[in-house]
Amino acid sequence: MLNTFSLVFLGALALMVALRVWLGSRQVSHIIANREKVPEQFADRISLFAHQKAADYNVARIRFGRLALAVEIAVLLAFTLGGGLQALHDFWSSQLQGAWYGIALIFSVMAISGVVDLPLSLYTQFVIEEQFGFNRMTLRLFVSDLLKQLALGLAIGTPVLLAVLWLMAQMGERWWLYVWLFWCAFNLLILFIYPTWIAPLFNKFTPLEDAALKARIEALLTRCGFSSSGLFVMDGSKRSAHGNAYFTGFGKTKRIVFFDTLLNRLQPEEVEAVLAHELGHFRHRHIIKRIVLIFGTTLFLLFALGQLMQTDWFYAGLGVTSGDARSTAMALILFFLTVPVFTFLATPLASLLSRRHEFEADRYAAAHASAADLIRALVKLYEDNAATLTPDPLHSLFYDSHPPAALRISRLSTTLPKPT
Repeated sequence: MLNTFSLVFLGALALMVALRVWLGSRQVSHIIANREKVPEQFADRISLFAHQKAADYNVARIRFGRLALAVEIAVLLAFTLGGGLQALHDFWSSQLQGAWYGIALIFSVMAISGVVDLPLSLYTQFVIEEQFGFNRMTLRLFVSDLLKQLALGLAIGTPVLLAVLWLMAQMGERWWLYVWLFWCAFNLLILFIYPTWIAPLFNKFTPLEDAALKARIEALLTRCGFSSSGLFVMDGSKRSAHGNAYFTGFGKTKRIVFFDTLLNRLQPEEVEAVLAHELGHFRHRHIIKRIVLIFGTTLFLLFALGQLMQTDWFYAGLGVTSGDARSTAMALILFFLTVPVFTFLATPLASLLSRRHEFEADRYAAAHASAADLIRALVKLYEDNAATLTPDPLHSLFYDSHPPAALRISRLSTTLPKPT
């Protein structure tokens, strides 16, 4: 039987779905309307063929995303108001007790969600990405990655969940504070060990061998006062044609990683400019700011969960009807299944913050490398990654973590030397 919270949940879910469908429709219409002509700002840099390929690629992903959204909502409703979680409880509560019951319940939800999502992932990788020339992954590698992720999830997730469930059961009314402290410590540990212990399980990392490029990059690092534990090339081409570069790790474990696809596409001076942009993120402490924001948000969410799990209407409103099913594990599952529904309207705020960081990093790159080289690199990356040059403004405002290409390059162009 539905209660008031059930209706609130359904209303928030309907609003989220309507907004996502409407924004996606706007994006498709805007891209198609501008498909036949390269924007004037890019007319001498991007071919019509590349522009149309980007348009078709983005439209294909959005249209398929509608099916993925329908599946996502169906699974969510099946678990909650459809009684799925109640049924899982009825099964596992007769088999296991205590923390192991909680582990079984949580992993069951994750397993069912993963199985449902698997065909969608396969279609995205081997149909859409393949159709537009981006897929480099074999089915064997896909399965290998999946098995590694599963093994890693079990090896790390089991003790972490046991610890969380123990803290929730033993730390009294302020369990949420202890869980938050544990969660923060765990995430910081992962940031330290990821570069040397986890990432190599999926990709091969080799020291950068190009002596001239290495010297150029080291000179940039010296100018910017940045030190790292090494410059590495990642074999990203074995999975995708998309290119990227990133920092990973903290302290002495900091690494600079270039996708091999990026190095194969860009000139040395363009690689330097891209790295200067990434250094801008570091210099402006964007990573630390984001971590602090995530930690703060998590503290608030855990506190909210601490209050909700003490109420009957929270469980009953989401389809968990029997009193003995109202456990800490069930509360965790319900909360994190439904949080995205209630926080969806905050998406533009996160996107706005991210775009501001990108502009700051671009300004830093223009000051410590060449804005012209960064513009050339960005145009190549937009082309190679089939990023649309003509996004719908409202869709971009809502979702995009990076500024639209035209706006970003326009701002960089203002830093170029004036012709004499």
